[in-house]
Amino acid sequence: MEFIIGGMCQGKLAYAKEHYNLAGKKIVDGETCTLEELEEADVVYRFHLFLARELSDPSKAGNQTYFEALINRMEEGKPEKIIISDEIGYGIVPVDKTDRMVREQTGRICCYLAKRAKRVIRVVCGIGTVIKG
Repeated sequence: MEFIIGGMCQGKLAYAKEHYNLAGKKIVDGETCTLEELEEADVVYRFHLFLARELSDPSKAGNQTYFEALINRMEEGKPEKIIISDEIGYGIVPVDKTDRMVREQTGRICCYLAKRAKRVIRVVCGIGTVIKG
């Protein structure tokens, strides 16, 4: 599993398309994909938006074990999966308690994902830097 992370509008998906052969690969958008589509996809774009949707469910909010199990299933089902996510932990801390919880949980989940990934690439201004692997 590979994890591509970076700020909003930094060229993460373009980087993946340039550096990986994605022809014929199933790419899903975390904003709209189902859990099943997420697990079956070869590439998950905007994973942070999938997490925000999942974290809006009170039964999943704060349940780190649920998300760790999800990442484990994603990796087992497709070990070459590429996950792309915005870094949302920088900048202004949200005033709204729910928004703050989503931001904090997303950060923890992404830390777990980075730990599991064989490679982590940070993209800034379209330039990727390998920070793990």
